[in-house]
Amino acid sequence: MQDLEEQLAHLTRTVEDLSDVVTSQAGEIDMLTRRVALLMQREAEREADGGSHIYGGPEKPPHY
Repeated sequence: MQDLEEQLAHLTRTVEDLSDVVTSQAGEIDMLTRRVALLMQREAEREADGGSHIYGGPEKPPHY
């Protein structure tokens, strides 16, 4: 009987730990989803502007 109670205690602890991990990951997923939506909106606005804000990187010096 004591072995069953011990197993139950371990399983209960494991379930609580996993629940904490899932809750944390859900928050991260929500944050990342909002960020991706914002980035997609910004990119759509850039495309609508005709790509006038595209960064081409540093220009080559005249001797190239």
